[in-house]
Amino acid sequence: MAPTPARRHRTRVHVVSDVHGNTRDLARAGEGADALICLGDLVLFLDYADHSRGIFPDLFGVENAGRIVALRTARRFEEAREFGARLWAGVGEDRASVIEEAVRKQYAEMFAAFPTPTYATYGNVDMPPLWREYAGPGTTVLDGERVEIGGRVFGFVGGGLRTPMRTPYEISDEEYAAKIEAVGEVDVLCTHIPPEVPELVYDTVARRFERGSRALLDAIRRTRPRYSLFGHIHQPLVKRMRIGATECVNVGHFASTGTPWALEW
Repeated sequence: MAPTPARRHRTRVHVVSDVHGNTRDLARAGEGADALICLGDLVLFLDYADHSRGIFPDLFGVENAGRIVALRTARRFEEAREFGARLWAGVGEDRASVIEEAVRKQYAEMFAAFPTPTYATYGNVDMPPLWREYAGPGTTVLDGERVEIGGRVFGFVGGGLRTPMRTPYEISDEEYAAKIEAVGEVDVLCTHIPPEVPELVYDTVARRFERGSRALLDAIRRTRPRYSLFGHIHQPLVKRMRIGATECVNVGHFASTGTPWALEW
């Protein structure tokens, strides 16, 4: 009788994005997986669903948080900036220092919750200069870079494109495209923002189109990865769709659901 062939170990990866302060569930997100992938937006600055949560209401109160959410949702960005500027004028300290102190507190908790190994890239509300200070030996930070996990090549591109919201890690279309180009052909393309497809960039609760990347869309069509994984849009019109040979999946629901998306092969 021929010997029974040994069973190949299957690889399971859990993917999260838009954590936004959900440290409790983040600590369990890697359970049962060989690795955790995080696609950014660890910071909770302002929760559009619960105005009592985040750095902004901690500093200025729930009522003011609700006011600025209403202005932004109505796309009255200039009024929102003016309203925010008046609030910040009353802080009496350097705005950047106040924000950094609050972000550091959140990062200390969240990076401590990452399992080993974790592969992570930045979101548009993150502060990249702080990441390497808080990332432990089991966390690999990648941006415009590749890594092999279980025999498959994963590419990572962090950050977002410039918008009227002026979040901390927004970069030019040219800089973003250069990072996409640097990643090249991969099996799984991991980004914070989605490709520029109307169904994938429309937020049904905020009732607006967010910015996706045309360079990312072009790369998907040209290089045909197995998967394109991304977050950024919390309540997308479409959570999953195919672009040619590529399965595009929005995993940006972690803050509200606490459930990672699983990929197994």
